Amino acid sequence: MLEHIELFFKSIFIDNMVFAVFLGMCSYLAVSKKVATAVGLGAAVIFVLAVTVPLNWLLDKYLLQDGALVWLGEEYADYNLSFLSFILFIATIATMVQLVEIVVEKFSPSLYNSLGIFLPLIAVNCAILGGSLFMQAREIETLGLAFNYGVSSGIGWFLAILAIAAIREKIRYSNVPAPLRGLGITFIITGLMGIGFQSFGGMLTGGDEAPAEVEDKTAQAIKEEKESNKEMSEKDVSYNDLIQK
Repeated sequence: MLEHIELFFKSIFIDNMVFAVFLGMCSYLAVSKKVATAVGLGAAVIFVLAVTVPLNWLLDKYLLQDGALVWLGEEYADYNLSFLSFILFIATIATMVQLVEIVVEKFSPSLYNSLGIFLPLIAVNCAILGGSLFMQAREIETLGLAFNYGVSSGIGWFLAILAIAAIREKIRYSNVPAPLRGLGITFIITGLMGIGFQSFGGMLTGGDEAPAEVEDKTAQAIKEEKESNKEMSEKDVSYNDLIQK
């Protein structure tokens, strides 16, 4: 359970797709002019990541890894289909994006028109493919963790685009210098937000040692401090004796 919680918060705040590795910046910049549009695209990204990362985990686990085909028989144990990762991952993503596009067009035509070309372009959004590739590179062990990673990565991207959209709506009424208006001030704000999100890294530092190890180190430190104080006291006594003599 603790592993799931740690992965969830780390993927949202510390390893944020936008602020940590700057993936999905094209959609992030183009569709963040209005909050309503940003919410729609962010929700679509969450759904696509939540579905494609676990599906690609299954493909990687039972098809693509070296020796993954052993379930078909011992004669297939030496097969390695990892060179097909990009093709199969992108095919899975494209399928899910088409499903999202059909659903959005059916139930929310206004949102579909607002997103325009950027809705089908989710299929080539580097944040979506990055989620599956990071899942593969980090060797996530279980399907549940893969689903957790997909959802949390999507939420992180959603928070990023929602925050910048809200800020961009407000800075329209601000006196921004002419050379920085538009993407200029947006990049500056994104950099500052990235610095702010990196500060969450302190949440997951420390606490890795077992309580017994911490107690042993604390006791050792106290013992060393006492010995140091004792040596200082002995030196003070000998110095006072020398002065008296």
